[in-house]
Amino acid sequence: MAKILCVLYPDPVTGYPPTYARDEIPTITAYANGQTAPTPKGSLGFKPGELVGSVSGELGLRNYLEKLGHELIVTSDKDGPNSEFEKLLPDAEVVISQPFWPAYLTKERIAKAKKLKLALTAGIGSDHVDLEAAARTHITVAEVTGSNSISVAEHVVMMVLSLVRNYLPSHEIAVRGGWKIADCVARSYDIEGLHFGTIGAGRIGLAVLRRLKPFDLHLHYTQRHRLDPAIEKELSLTFHPDVESLVRAVDIVNLQVPLYPSTEHLFDDKMFARMKRGTYVINCARGKLVERDAVVRALESGHLAGYAGDVWFPEPAPQDHPWRTMPFNGMTPHISGTSLSAQTRYAAGTLEILESYFGGTPIREEYLIVDGGRLAGTGAKSYKLT
Repeated sequence: MAKILCVLYPDPVTGYPPTYARDEIPTITAYANGQTAPTPKGSLGFKPGELVGSVSGELGLRNYLEKLGHELIVTSDKDGPNSEFEKLLPDAEVVISQPFWPAYLTKERIAKAKKLKLALTAGIGSDHVDLEAAARTHITVAEVTGSNSISVAEHVVMMVLSLVRNYLPSHEIAVRGGWKIADCVARSYDIEGLHFGTIGAGRIGLAVLRRLKPFDLHLHYTQRHRLDPAIEKELSLTFHPDVESLVRAVDIVNLQVPLYPSTEHLFDDKMFARMKRGTYVINCARGKLVERDAVVRALESGHLAGYAGDVWFPEPAPQDHPWRTMPFNGMTPHISGTSLSAQTRYAAGTLEILESYFGGTPIREEYLIVDGGRLAGTGAKSYKLT
């Protein structure tokens, strides 16, 4: 019998389950790159469109795991030496976590987790796991690659429009009974004709570029591996050899790269100074790609026109985190990849990975981050070990 320790975010404050706004969601069978959506052999333990990413939802896994004789423990208490996660970790064979409510598997925690064999991310992004320590101890790290890429891409587009069109302050004026049109439009611009650049044009970054193309922006990108010339021509993309070149040329910067040592605090005071005055920054990748207080300084000085982000560090962010109150921000809790639509896919993918693991069959190559003591699958393309 295996012990599976699953860390999910808390239930709605109004109780579980919520009243759903819709009765159904579209069925997605494949992604734009041809990869099929998750295909577990067994039936889902939930109805698509239900809230399964919170504690009571349990990712729909309980019936499947208990029928096999395994023990599933679900908690949201993940931080600190006295947390439930810390107490239960030494006996866990499988740890399941989400990027939105990450259970940080540091090298110290991994050293305590003598029975741990699989660290599974329900969603995309495994930087909350010390990948080098996982490789060294031959822990398999897997995630549900592709499951919520479009969800995040849509969130980025929403943030671009919200910042540039000054939507959030204008909405607040309406809610408060006002009609201050001049105040609303004093910081409102069209995005048509602006220059938009993404740092990273993988599944999410490329999806953002495709969705912004009809708005007639000038599109730029940079990343380690240049895109196919046909894609560059299709989207009229301008390639930049490095980040510095891109940020000097664009009006909107989108961060879409993984977090590893060389990208931590990539955006600091010096990088912001390279941007033209009035640049907007969108970060739905990872909070530590930017230096926290440098963002605040750039906004307060007026050098940045706005910053919208869906990612913080640590997560959840403390109540006194300065990004909550800095000017011209469009911050959200880490929600972009956990829409009810996305939850259906990443919960199904979690089940598929567990079926492979407990069935002794290979986990899909695109789901692997670390396997056999080394980076593997998507991990080999996305991460670096020091």
